[in-house]
Amino acid sequence: MKMRFLFVCLLILGLCQPVDALTGREIMEKSDALAQPDTAKSKVLMLIHKGGRVQEKEFLLMMKQFENDEDKALIKFITPTQIQLLTHSHKGRDDDQWLALSSGKVKRIVSSGRDKPFVNSHFYYEDLTSIDIDDYEHTLLGEGTAVDADCYKVQGVKKVGEKIYDKVIFYVRKSDYFVVRVDMYKDGEFHKFLENHDVKEVDGILTPFKMKMELADGNGKTELILKGLKYNDDIDSATFRKEALR
Repeated sequence: MKMRFLFVCLLILGLCQPVDALTGREIMEKSDALAQPDTAKSKVLMLIHKGGRVQEKEFLLMMKQFENDEDKALIKFITPTQIQLLTHSHKGRDDDQWLALSSGKVKRIVSSGRDKPFVNSHFYYEDLTSIDIDDYEHTLLGEGTAVDADCYKVQGVKKVGEKIYDKVIFYVRKSDYFVVRVDMYKDGEFHKFLENHDVKEVDGILTPFKMKMELADGNGKTELILKGLKYNDDIDSATFRKEALR
């Protein structure tokens, strides 16, 4: 299974094991094994905070699981632009991404260009791809607190595909293996972090209704707020074809 930074959907497990009985890999396997929906649809409000100003954008998000442990996701802006981003995840190699501009032009996002901001936000294109735990070397660093929860701290270093971040540190909630925070290091320094807030249960699935990507120096952040969500509704697979972007 793959975990998604942006599309993470995790279910509580009644598992209780002492920290010294688990390795970093085992903790991430438990998190990765939590139930996820076959499909998801949501309207998302994006708030970009920069220089004392807030820019609002709104988009539709659709995701569908496919065979071979892969998934596809489409972000389709409603306001103020008509930009679309299509992501096809792959196991054992980098995901494919295509950006459709308001003009109708479609361009491929190359792996080396995924450290660029998406629609002027604090999310990079890399942050909107999947995480395959087999692509990372995981090390348990210890314990910590994040989003008011006791967590395991697990470091991940990517070993397969293009590397944008030197390392990432996952804060995995002890109570249920839900990832509540991810610290991202770039060029040897703590660069930014993602936090999951306002977690609610929807159709038996724990879902963060607010996500925040913030720069480590505090000089900017982007919030994503779910305004509507439906799991496991039928979505035509043709929606996720590259040709549908035109």
